[in-house]
Amino acid sequence: MKDHTPADDSTQDNIDEKLSQFELTQRTDFPLLTRCVTVIGILLSLVHIWFNTLATLPELWVSAAHFAGFSVMCALTYPAAAKWRNSRFALTIDIGIAFAAVACLIYIIWGEDALYERGVTFVTTDWIFSIIAILIALELIRRTMGWFIPCLIIVALTYVVWWGSWIDGIFSFPGLSAETMLYRAFYSSEGMFGPISRISWSYVFMFILFGAFLVKSGAGDYIINVSRAAAGKIIGGPGFVAVLGSGLMGSVSGSSVANTVSTGVITIPLMKKAGFPPKFAAGVEAAASTGGQLMPPVMGAGAFIMASYTQIPYVEIIAVSFAPALIYFLSVAFFVRIEAKRSGVHQVEATTEPMLKVLVSGWHYLIPLVVLVTLLVMDFTPTYAAGISIISVVVASWLSPSRMGIADIFDALAQGARNMATTAVLLTGIGLVVNVISTTGIGNTFSLMINDWASGSLFIMLVLVALASLILGMGLPVTASYIVLGTLSAPAIYGLIAEQQLIELLVSGQLPEEAKTIFMLIAPEQLAALGSPMAFETAIELVGNVPDDFKATLLEQSLGPATVGLSLLAAHLIIFWLSQDSNVTPPVCLTAFAAATIAKTPPMATGFKAWKIAKGLYLVPLLMAYTPLVAGDFQQVVIVTLFAVIGVWALIAGLEGYLEGPINLVSRLVAFGLAAAMMWPGLDLFIRIGAAIAFFALLAMSKRNFSHQIA
Repeated sequence: MKDHTPADDSTQDNIDEKLSQFELTQRTDFPLLTRCVTVIGILLSLVHIWFNTLATLPELWVSAAHFAGFSVMCALTYPAAAKWRNSRFALTIDIGIAFAAVACLIYIIWGEDALYERGVTFVTTDWIFSIIAILIALELIRRTMGWFIPCLIIVALTYVVWWGSWIDGIFSFPGLSAETMLYRAFYSSEGMFGPISRISWSYVFMFILFGAFLVKSGAGDYIINVSRAAAGKIIGGPGFVAVLGSGLMGSVSGSSVANTVSTGVITIPLMKKAGFPPKFAAGVEAAASTGGQLMPPVMGAGAFIMASYTQIPYVEIIAVSFAPALIYFLSVAFFVRIEAKRSGVHQVEATTEPMLKVLVSGWHYLIPLVVLVTLLVMDFTPTYAAGISIISVVVASWLSPSRMGIADIFDALAQGARNMATTAVLLTGIGLVVNVISTTGIGNTFSLMINDWASGSLFIMLVLVALASLILGMGLPVTASYIVLGTLSAPAIYGLIAEQQLIELLVSGQLPEEAKTIFMLIAPEQLAALGSPMAFETAIELVGNVPDDFKATLLEQSLGPATVGLSLLAAHLIIFWLSQDSNVTPPVCLTAFAAATIAKTPPMATGFKAWKIAKGLYLVPLLMAYTPLVAGDFQQVVIVTLFAVIGVWALIAGLEGYLEGPINLVSRLVAFGLAAAMMWPGLDLFIRIGAAIAFFALLAMSKRNFSHQIA
């Protein structure tokens, strides 16, 4: 694969070239079909804009239309196997699948009222169309995502109607009839056309379309140019360009792989030319692109799904997500800085344009993001804000030499639909799994089970969830992995985080008066001690004796609704962050594999390098769980963030054995100790300040020693 420099093709051309390597081989011998799919994509985008702005249709119909439309795109675009991509017979079958998907939509609109008129009793056509809809979802997900997810769906559905009754113990389920299962899957508001599909056709689609318009307008080139101007002229500049550019691009791209190939085609060759080792260059790009999903204001689709799950306003989610994202990207930047010093990276940037000039040259690209954030802050719905922001992209482009015309608008509409096609079918299928989890109560069972395994230890629970996310991530994309894990384990993590805060109140003697009533019922002998500081072990025992039925009320009375809400948000953010690790963790790490293809490096070795650089994916969730990084006030967040950034730098120095120069084993151990002192929860502020001063002294010493060695 030919290396590209910034002087080569435009960013959009590079995106198209690289993305084609990570998609299933598509049909090439049917140009008329390609044009038809483009027209279908344009129509789907326009229809979805109408769904999200003016339409007042039942949500079940909209979800079914969403699935049918994108099923048509997937069936016509992705053949059942690569060897059949240009087979006319296979195309005929796929056209039949497309018509079957549309027929399911027509039937659900026509047959819903008739079903309820006969008392929710299935007739032959109900059986046929509900089964066909599920089979279409399974087949199209298999084509675009592989076998793992269809097998997971089959296991879930058969558990409900068949083998769940064979299991002994907590996972035993007496079973539902096949008719009930199909009704819940096809007609109910909890199945494949339920809340997950609703999120897909509203939040997810509108922001993927917004990203497509931004890229088409030239914002991708502008982001890279700003990143180069900001970081290109310092030591390790190309690496910092990758970190900054991927963070900015990834927030709106909606895909870590797309982020990698769109920015990596420029940044990886630049890093290699500057002197970074190829594996390191690919690892940095993969780690930074993964972090793009964590960067406000868009965060891929995660923030919107989180808002739907937790009922916490979207603006509040992105507000508390900024500090964790900053820590993560600075952690990747520290790896870049250390490797640049160690490898003797030299300057390769030819541009001499100052930062201010570059910013001013594309100021109009910032208008849509300003419009988006302003509308969200003003409490407009995210879908409405996205719709107006899409219009603002077009209007803002008229302020530049490269104005978006009708053809460009149609191209962006078609590209947005293409980017959404596989995600739409996937999320519809995942709705079947989520429905099984809620129907059977297996989510509560799983939460109780990991609570039992963790024995009340929040750390052990986080380790268990991290392992589960890694295993699920081998077959599920990040969004689907988060949905499944959030449904299963968020209540357990939230419970332990909230209980930890309650224990801190008891230890400090600051328990509110209204919360003492419940303790009076449980342990009246402890009532006198509740108003004064309590031993840590006593507080743990007291909280452990509270019956589960009383805990929700106790936590709300003790912590207050705002703190309880932030604790729930922290639990979901932890799961969302841990779900990202499958992008960079072998053996299945598609983002790292994409970067390896561009860098021409061994995929697995690149995956391990990316996993090492992306350590913040594990560290930041620990800070969320044990510190006020998410749930604290502004001052607490600033203090935690400041010391976390310095602590992460110290931790990376210990791991790498390098700061401004090499450091010996003793200095590395000191760096580990200083990192722990700065990030350990509950330590006195003066201890942290002392640790930070000691680290900067170690930094100065490493620089001085290295200068003497060179001399």
